[in-house]
Amino acid sequence: MEDSILANWPYPIRAVAFDMDGLMVNTEELYFEVGQTILQRRGRDFTDRLRRGMMGLPGPQAFALMIEYEGLEDTPDTLARESDEVFAAMLPDRLRPLTGLLALLDALDARQLPRCVATSSPLSFAKIVLQGVGVLSRVDFVITAEHVARGKPHPDIYLEAAQRLAVQPGEVLVLEDSQHGSRAGVASGACTVAVPGDHSRDHDFAGVHFIADTLADERIYELLSEGQSK
Repeated sequence: MEDSILANWPYPIRAVAFDMDGLMVNTEELYFEVGQTILQRRGRDFTDRLRRGMMGLPGPQAFALMIEYEGLEDTPDTLARESDEVFAAMLPDRLRPLTGLLALLDALDARQLPRCVATSSPLSFAKIVLQGVGVLSRVDFVITAEHVARGKPHPDIYLEAAQRLAVQPGEVLVLEDSQHGSRAGVASGACTVAVPGDHSRDHDFAGVHFIADTLADERIYELLSEGQSK
């Protein structure tokens, strides 16, 4: 999209909702290794097709899809527990914030804009991850698929986020890295910007306001500045 489309968003941006995995932190690349470990233990391979299908879904749905694809006898709960164990061993040495995150949070501080994290990950895991990269205290709250009736790609999580942020959905800037998450943001009526990583550059981001290079993309800052001028 042309940069001029930035001026076409009809509402001021009064709050920001971040996805977490693959957007704020590098957990998506770790998820691939976790999925590979889980399936290799069962004599199977974690294919790109399955990985794309699971990305952005709430945990129970994602593991149910894995079970369906691979014909596993496990339950989503047993796979979730196994995943948590594998992740716990990785996080201390491998977790890191992604490009532009800390500077963007600084900019939100300077503009005094409220912000939240809206993730499909469990709340306990999200808090561990955000604390691990030192940003848990820099968001107003964390909302997860556990807090809404329907997870991404349904809009529920971003509608709930807007309500908690005390703004209209159209006044929320949603930042997402996946197809499922972007669809949730678009369906909620929020100004949705896709920020794909290597794991999601082939996703369908139909309906988003624009596709950013990273969280350091100048167009994100233009949106924030525009919002304050309205």
